[in-house]
Amino acid sequence: MPSVTPPRGMRDFLPADKARRERVLAVIRERYRAHGFDEIETPVLEEYARLHSGIGGDNEKLAFNVLKRGLDADAIRAAADDPAALTDLGLRYDLTVPLARFYASHRGELPTVFRAIQIAPVWRAERPQKGRYRQFMQCDIDIIGDGTGRAEAELLVASLDTLDALGLTGGTIRVNDRRALEWMLASFGFTEQERPGVLITIDKLDKIGPTGVADELRERGATPSAVDAFAAFLQRPQTLEHHPYGERQIRKALPQGAPDDVVASLVALGDAVAAARTDAEVPLQFDPFLVRGMGYYTGTIFELAHPSVSYSLGGGGRYDGMIGRFLGQDVPAVGFSIGFERIVDLVAGREEAASTAIVLVHDRDVPVAELVALKAALVADGRRVRLEQRTKNLKALLERAAADGYTAFAAVSAGATVGGLDIRPLS
Repeated sequence: MPSVTPPRGMRDFLPADKARRERVLAVIRERYRAHGFDEIETPVLEEYARLHSGIGGDNEKLAFNVLKRGLDADAIRAAADDPAALTDLGLRYDLTVPLARFYASHRGELPTVFRAIQIAPVWRAERPQKGRYRQFMQCDIDIIGDGTGRAEAELLVASLDTLDALGLTGGTIRVNDRRALEWMLASFGFTEQERPGVLITIDKLDKIGPTGVADELRERGATPSAVDAFAAFLQRPQTLEHHPYGERQIRKALPQGAPDDVVASLVALGDAVAAARTDAEVPLQFDPFLVRGMGYYTGTIFELAHPSVSYSLGGGGRYDGMIGRFLGQDVPAVGFSIGFERIVDLVAGREEAASTAIVLVHDRDVPVAELVALKAALVADGRRVRLEQRTKNLKALLERAAADGYTAFAAVSAGATVGGLDIRPLS
């Protein structure tokens, strides 16, 4: 017999889990909209050529592709070594590529500066493991058409506000700039051709440490003098005094001679976020080794952190060159994605915002017309109502109702009225 379990890396959600996810999504949507973003929707499928155009980084290798319709065995054998000849569509692996295509298609109908919300599932052919799924929800906000630091500031403030609204106060955002990274690698002597591989290794700094990074760079055959200069920089003596986010801290974290314009834009971002927050300190941290794996980033990059966990809860960056691939002219764009699957497990359960959710436990002989009339009257009063026929094990019935989010119950006999119900709490 066929298996009844979901495909590997995909999940079913029971009613209580689904309700919790929807409550978290409702908070995220409400906060994003409060900051002036508008929600859009795009198809789950995109053209194969678009998904594999080189703008999706390593995610392109994880795309689920859809076999062309009508191919016979001979055509499949003839194209066995050419995926592009076998497929013409694929499931989206992120929401950024569809957004770029959406904007290119509807640019004339959108405002000059467009603030987009996208909340939808994406699919990647990952190797399933704890916390890594083949289908998962992404919650993105993006600003297209604004090349100034205002766009980054709006994104960061909206994201921090959303985290606060979910009860996860104390979040911080690590910030870097791909221009600073490129300058730093050039200053050490890495060639332009080897820098993408060097960035892959630098991204492992937290896991393998400075010595591990230097060893791996040598194994990769990177320019020896550049590796030596970089290793010396990583091992340089540093004071333990605390520097808040600002020009002094940023320049101290970079080699001498960092580009003034890049430093100035990073400092201005901190000033803007500080002006919008009431925290004692700016909730930003400059990290010169933050990489973010997507090759389409062109400027500021960021990752969301929270003291309760060691992993990031989201991130994003500026990708000014992506939309130009569809339009033939560059359009500034920057985005931020909250890691919904990670956040939803951290958010404490909340009661329904609506009035009491009631289970009407009725006797077998109560006429159907009376039951639906009682239910309709309570629903019209703003209640959530479920009808359940009394069972021998009433305790198990009520425990299940409580697990599904119901907060009260009432016993219903024939002839019962709304005013005569004895509504009792489930807890």
